[in-house]
Amino acid sequence: MKTQDRSIVLINLSGHDRPGITSAISEILASYGVDILDIGQAVIHDTLALGLLAHLPVSAQNSPVLQELLFKAHEWGMQIRFSPVSETSYEHWVGGQGKGRYIVTLLGRRITAEQIARVTRTVAENGLNIDRIHRLSGRVSMSHIEQQGRACVEFSVRGDTLDTAELRRHFLALAGELEVDIAVQEDNIYRRNRRLVVFDMDSTLIEAEVIDELAIEAGVGDQVAAITERAMCGELDFSESFRARVALLKGLDASVLAKVAERLPVTEGAEKLVSTLKRLGYRTAILSGGFSYFGEYLQNKLGIDEVHANQLEVEDGKVTGRVVGQVVDGERKAQLLQEIANKEGIDLEQAIAVGDGANDLPMLGLAGLGIAFRAKPVVRENARHALSTLGLDAILYLIGFSDRDLDQNQDQDA
Repeated sequence: MKTQDRSIVLINLSGHDRPGITSAISEILASYGVDILDIGQAVIHDTLALGLLAHLPVSAQNSPVLQELLFKAHEWGMQIRFSPVSETSYEHWVGGQGKGRYIVTLLGRRITAEQIARVTRTVAENGLNIDRIHRLSGRVSMSHIEQQGRACVEFSVRGDTLDTAELRRHFLALAGELEVDIAVQEDNIYRRNRRLVVFDMDSTLIEAEVIDELAIEAGVGDQVAAITERAMCGELDFSESFRARVALLKGLDASVLAKVAERLPVTEGAEKLVSTLKRLGYRTAILSGGFSYFGEYLQNKLGIDEVHANQLEVEDGKVTGRVVGQVVDGERKAQLLQEIANKEGIDLEQAIAVGDGANDLPMLGLAGLGIAFRAKPVVRENARHALSTLGLDAILYLIGFSDRDLDQNQDQDA
């Protein structure tokens, strides 16, 4: 068809939402043989915003089609606007579909206008355009607006950003200023097709370091805690520091292990996250530099599929100060992640790894989605994603699930 025969019109309709609006508009356009080149719709607080990019064939270009739409909008008490689009502009828009696409996720206890302004400014300054904004968290009653809650907004953006690592650094710095979490990830086929999630245990699934708790019981708490802190910050070799800490536990009565396990505080959101992943068919595992006794305790409590951790040697009812077999350090965690993925026939891009310490960085880097959770500064700076403000169940937002999705899933299971 020749250029002069074409007529492309952007139609924007807005006003109070009601059933049948999109259907009625589409039926009018259909009666004139109109093609829909693009369509988008959003409803906020019962207010509809509908956009259609329509191609009018020659037979419709001098017809009353737009007049009919105008009358229908007036009948509904809605606003309608028609904007002609040149073929040059349209082809430029089509050419943009090959650009990189990214998902920027803003998470916090509440979302403010300043946070939105700063995030969107950073997006623009990095040459990205926002295509869609979507709230993933549920609605909040005004009676609870001042309470500590959870909020998440997702931005779908596109552009030719070449240095995604630099973009992540910008967002990490901004997240620290605003006391929120901001994640950026490629919008690809793997994002909502993850199948495996592996967790560190200490200070990730539980809000404690088990070896520190055991040390308190053994009367060497301060010595062990100091070594633990330096190891998690990457200042000490993990395996060497681990053996040194375990040696200090020599002579501890093994009955103490059950006592410590029962008082371990499970991290906010852990139970919801694991139960949801289980319903959705994900494989889950604990890969811990801690002890298998406590990993298995959590496995039974949360319903996790498998555990790989260090076996604390016990003889005659006493801890010997040694571990049995190979120490599960950072490299071993990455190796275990690879082995589980191979065994389950899962691509590493479909894997999620979650941890807080320097010894978690190898597996965070190997997984398609590596998340530093409430992590030490060195880990946050070197991981691709970081979560600090919300609980573990915020990971569900990063893989694209909304509260509505999860509520509907729970209703179906009930």
